[in-house]
Amino acid sequence: METAVYLHKLKIKMRTLRDRAKFDPSQVPQAKGEFFEVNKWQVSEFVEYKLLPITGHRPFPLTEQVLLASAACFLRPSHIFDWGTNIGVSARLFYETCKHFEINSEIHSIDLPMDQDHGEHPRNDRGKLVRALKNVFLHEGDGAEKAVEIAKSAEIKNPLFFLDGDHSYETVCRELEYISQHIESPNFIIHDTFLQSQESDYNVGPHLAVKEFVERNPGVFQKMECNLGLPGMTFLKRL
Repeated sequence: METAVYLHKLKIKMRTLRDRAKFDPSQVPQAKGEFFEVNKWQVSEFVEYKLLPITGHRPFPLTEQVLLASAACFLRPSHIFDWGTNIGVSARLFYETCKHFEINSEIHSIDLPMDQDHGEHPRNDRGKLVRALKNVFLHEGDGAEKAVEIAKSAEIKNPLFFLDGDHSYETVCRELEYISQHIESPNFIIHDTFLQSQESDYNVGPHLAVKEFVERNPGVFQKMECNLGLPGMTFLKRL
């Protein structure tokens, strides 16, 4: 009986979500100016009832999925570039967000070549959550370099680059600088940006890399963070 009641309520909620999909959560009546703001209630409902049943809470906790979806809703990017594909969780989150809120965006997900070794290399499971989905394209190569190559060959608007921080200061520094040098007005989401103390000896690098990048580019980005705990996520919106 309880299961039947739950399923009935879920059907009603999904129907409500479909009805609300035509409303853009980035169009907040009270919002003024260029700073980032979305309807968090609307995005939260979408994440809870649409995204979580597909991808679960790992590797992206609830707050990070809200930030990821909100960034896509606000920017409405023509192209989203994502690397560290693995089984395709982040690409699937972007895909579902764009589909639900009618955002016309190409999603390009990049991973290491099959013959390279890495502790998180997915091998034959690469991109299994997004294979054959419309407007999702899988690539091999260096994430930042391949993304720039694709972006330069297309007409892009409000491009969004999703960087898998890989817990590395050097990686995040290189990728942020490389993309900024080659692409006009990029926006970034960086993962693994939760900051712990130096004594903890873990997850210090990406946060520091983002902090230094913003300081080298004063007045260029608005920064939003979900850093209550691991793994952490930071959104840099171009002003």
